[in-house]
Amino acid sequence: MAYKNSWLEAMQSGRQRFAAGIDIGSQSVRLVVLSQRSRAFGALHLEYVQTVPLAAGAMAGTEVVDRQAVARALRDVFAGLPRLCATHALQCAMAVPASATLTTTVPLAQLAAQSHCAEEDGGPALAGLAPAVMGEAERIAGIERHALAVDWFVDETPSPVRSVTIAATARQHLEARIECAAAAGISLTAIDGEPHAALRAMRYAADQELDPNEPYAALWIGTDGVYGWRVVDGVIDGQMHYPAPEHADLADALRDLAHGPVLDCALVGGEIDLLDGVGFSLADVGDVLGCSVLPFECALLGNRVRPLDDALLHEPAGAVAFGLALRGVIE
Repeated sequence: MAYKNSWLEAMQSGRQRFAAGIDIGSQSVRLVVLSQRSRAFGALHLEYVQTVPLAAGAMAGTEVVDRQAVARALRDVFAGLPRLCATHALQCAMAVPASATLTTTVPLAQLAAQSHCAEEDGGPALAGLAPAVMGEAERIAGIERHALAVDWFVDETPSPVRSVTIAATARQHLEARIECAAAAGISLTAIDGEPHAALRAMRYAADQELDPNEPYAALWIGTDGVYGWRVVDGVIDGQMHYPAPEHADLADALRDLAHGPVLDCALVGGEIDLLDGVGFSLADVGDVLGCSVLPFECALLGNRVRPLDDALLHEPAGAVAFGLALRGVIE
């Protein structure tokens, strides 16, 4: 006898985790909701994708100017959330702009040694890393820890050396976003920097779409510039940011990124139309890197359990929201 959708089936297939990624841009709020069963061998489901416009003047760079307008947009973007998602515990993560975030990656063994705790998987041992993490956050930010909001996680991407990613931002930026979310009835469980959320999304896309043995580049284009990473054998082998003093122009920055093994492909996420401001196009990116260019599309990365029609499904700008939601289901 088959017990479809029974508690026994749920137990055998593993608990289903739901997570939302919220990306507040200068003109819109983007939302991606993903789910995954813990024993489903990585099967990912696209539950909900939505974009709503922000009122003009609600944001000014990294600053939230009109909190009521942002809270209203957050309520609107969640308004059509499917009932199945709404009835589950939803891990909600929001991004902080790159220009307001400082991020570093530190070997796990180094932090474990500083904290005099065992380098074990999860549990109390990793909780003991907190003092060393805060010390590292103070070092990169140059301000005392009481003025900082810090998030960190162990990067589980296959690599010869396990590492911890630490993101720090001035507390004022985080508090403004937490207040807007709370006013919309949303409880945030994590923050992340925009570039690193986008990178997480593009590395997942590479795992699904590219030859695992071929080096590739990942590029994210945001309001404060272009971020790039070269990935070889699943490990970040180089990175760049433009504009930066060491680069004369974007082509120069991309040439630096291309140094090393020949790239098979470049995955590109973010607001691609911003390339027009520096006289560049995706074709130019491919010419400089010497490889094909593949815009990010979250529609290709998960099973759809219901019809979804938001344009964000096919827009490279969905990388940040997708990467934030992805963190919630894989952690």
